[in-house]
Amino acid sequence: MNTYLFMYDLMQFCGHSWIFTNMIIRFMSFGKDSLADTFYSIGLVMRLCQLLSVLEILHILIGIDKSRLFPRVLQITERIIVLFVVINSQEEVQGKYIVCVLFFIWNVLDVVRYIYNMLARMGIYYLPLTWLNFSLCIPLYPLSVLAKAFAICVSLPYFESFGTYSVKLLFPFAFSIYFPYILKAYLLVLFIGMCFIIQNLFSERKAHLGTGNTEKKRS
Repeated sequence: MNTYLFMYDLMQFCGHSWIFTNMIIRFMSFGKDSLADTFYSIGLVMRLCQLLSVLEILHILIGIDKSRLFPRVLQITERIIVLFVVINSQEEVQGKYIVCVLFFIWNVLDVVRYIYNMLARMGIYYLPLTWLNFSLCIPLYPLSVLAKAFAICVSLPYFESFGTYSVKLLFPFAFSIYFPYILKAYLLVLFIGMCFIIQNLFSERKAHLGTGNTEKKRS
């Protein structure tokens, strides 16, 4: 199981490293022009990495990963909803700068997290990397939530115009599902979930860095 988890982390690290490097090189080569087509250049790999991350829920359920289930489910479902439901379904949103910002934040967090996990599988702990892994997410996660919320707000006019995912049921009940209302309600869920996850991030940081005993000894 440890070998399997190492290979999983390695695959995710390679995927997110490729995305991160691609974004940096494109920005250095083309400047602001590269931001508009970020989704078209790296969207496929990003979608594959996020789909693969669903396995992390299974890892926790079967007991090979000791992470807390609910915070991880919240973080993964947030990305799946924003990436596949909001961004992927609206071509007009895909060219917005907010997509580039969101992808950049996600990949900074994931590159650090997966390389930390890979080394931890081998029993290798470096205090600077440990500090970075459990500290960087605290300011960047709220920023990612704001970016997600902004992406949802940008997408609302397109969902309203095109009627994407909105359904009107005529039989047996006269009932309509207006998807923009669901997205607006989800914004509230997003910020409530953020409060819970930030609390969990502080707890994890305290457990690993609060006394510093475990990691310093291993380092």
